[in-house]
Amino acid sequence: MPSVRRVSHELLERRGLTTIFGNPGSNELPFLAELPDSFRYVLGLHEGAVVGMADGYAQATGRPVLVNLHAASGSGNAMGALTNAVASRTPMVVVAGQQVRPAIGPEANLASVDAPALMKPLVGWAAEPACAEDVPRALAQALFEAELQRRPTYLSVPYDDWAAEAGENCLPILDRQVERGSAPSGEQARRLVERVTGARRPLLVLGGDIDSAGLFDDAVRLAERLGSPVWAAPSLFRLPFPNRHPLFRGVLPAGIKPVSEAFEGHDLVLVLGAPAFRYHEYLPGRYLPEGTRLIQVTDDASAAARAPMGEALVAAPGAVIDLLVNALDAPGEAAGEYRPDPEPPTAEGDRLHPEEVFAALRDRMPRDTAYVVESTSTNSAWWRQMDLRRSGSYYFPAAGGLGFGLPGAVGVAMGQPDRPVVGVVGDGSANYGITALWTAAQHRVPLTVVLLRNGTYGALRWFGGLLGVPDAPGLDIPGLDFTRIAEGYGVASQHVRSAEELRAVLAEHPDHPRLVQVDTVLTTPS
Repeated sequence: MPSVRRVSHELLERRGLTTIFGNPGSNELPFLAELPDSFRYVLGLHEGAVVGMADGYAQATGRPVLVNLHAASGSGNAMGALTNAVASRTPMVVVAGQQVRPAIGPEANLASVDAPALMKPLVGWAAEPACAEDVPRALAQALFEAELQRRPTYLSVPYDDWAAEAGENCLPILDRQVERGSAPSGEQARRLVERVTGARRPLLVLGGDIDSAGLFDDAVRLAERLGSPVWAAPSLFRLPFPNRHPLFRGVLPAGIKPVSEAFEGHDLVLVLGAPAFRYHEYLPGRYLPEGTRLIQVTDDASAAARAPMGEALVAAPGAVIDLLVNALDAPGEAAGEYRPDPEPPTAEGDRLHPEEVFAALRDRMPRDTAYVVESTSTNSAWWRQMDLRRSGSYYFPAAGGLGFGLPGAVGVAMGQPDRPVVGVVGDGSANYGITALWTAAQHRVPLTVVLLRNGTYGALRWFGGLLGVPDAPGLDIPGLDFTRIAEGYGVASQHVRSAEELRAVLAEHPDHPRLVQVDTVLTTPS
C-alpha cells in the first residue's frame, strides 16, 4: 500500500501543482522527501516573500499554487502577505508542517496548538486531518476549496503522517473533479438585459476580477457596444480596461463621497467583477446619488452579501458580459482614438519626477510588459503616464499590505517567462520583501526592478495631511543604497541619475534580474 506522502505527491502532480514556493523547517522535511523529478521547489528567504512570490505566480498563470510553510512561526510570518492574496482572490494552497501527533497535546516545541484557528480569520478554509489516512482527502479539499472560493486555504499536517500507509480508500481521491457553473438563469438574464438596455445613461465599473478571469478584451467589447463610460473599481489590484481608451475615466477614488459624485447623472451603475466597494479613506456621504440604481455582478458570494447598497447577482462576470454583448446586437458609436501620451514634468536638481520614470518605461519597454507596482505615493503620476492595453499588464498589492511588490514581480516573471516583467517599487516598500532578490538571482529570472528612492514613506506623508497629523515621527528612511543591497543578493544593479540614462538602460533587455535605482522627488498618491 502506498504512503500518504506518495499519494499526496501524485495528487498534486495530477492537478498541476508541481511548483512549490516555500521556506521549510524541520516539520516540513518529511513532506518534501522523495519529491518526483517533475516538481520544482522555489526557496524564499522569508515567508512573507514566499507568499508574495506565490501570489504573483498564481495570478500570472491563472492556476492554483502550493505554498509550504513552517508550523506556527512560519505561518505567522506569512500572514501579512497572505492578506494581499485573500483580497486578490488568489487560489493558493498553504501546507504547513506540524509536530508529530503525540507531541501536540503536551505542546512540545514547534507544536502548533489549534493550527487551523491561527489562519481562519484570513483563509477560506483551514483544517488539520484527524488521522493520517485522511491527509490525501483533506489535501484535495484544500485544493478544491481554493479553486471554488478563489481564496487561499490552509492545511496543517503532523509530520509523522507522511510516512503512514494511505489505505485503499485514499486512491479514489486521485481522479476526483469538482467544477462550478454559474451562468444566470433565464429570468435573471431577462431582468438584467431589460435594466441595462433600458438605462438612459449607464455606467460600467470594472474590478480586478475581470482581468484575473481573462475578460480584459471582452470588457472592451461590452463597453464599446454599450457606449458607456468606464471606471475601474477603487483599490485596484489588476487593470480590467485599457487606461488610455477614450471611454475610460480612471480608477475610482476610494471614498464614499467621491465615488457617489462620480456616479452623478447616471441612472444605472453596472459593477462587474468587483466588491461594491473597497473603500479606503473615510470620506462619508451617500452611497449613491438620488435616482441611481446599482447592479453588482460577481462570482464572489461574500462580496455580494456584504455590499451596503444596490442589487447583486452572483454569477460569472464572463457569462454576463457574453449575455449583454449578444443582447446589444447593434454596435454603438465608434469609441474614437486612444488618448495621447502627455509630456512628463521635470524636476529640478539631481532627482527625477516620477512621471519622467514612467514615461521612460512607457516608451522604452515592450508593449506587452507586465508591471508589478508597489510605489503608492506615485499612484497619480503612474496613471497619467502609462499606456496599458493588454491583459495582465498591472499587478498591485490587493489589500494594501507592503511587501508584495518585489516578491510578486519575481512570481509573475516566473509564471510568464516569455513576457517582459518590470517591478516598480518604492524604497519604503522594498524593504518588506527585499529577500526575493536572492530567489530571482538563483533562478536567473529575467526581471527588471525600477526602484524609486525618495527617502521617505511618501504615502504616509500624504495621509498625515489628510488626517491632520503633520508631525508624526518615523516617516523618513535616509541612507539606503539598494544597489549595494541587490549586489549582495546576486542581482546586477545600477544607479541612474538622468532621464536619458534611464531610457538607455531600459532599452537593454538582459536575460537575468537587474535593479535600477532612481532618485525621485516626493509626489502624492492623488
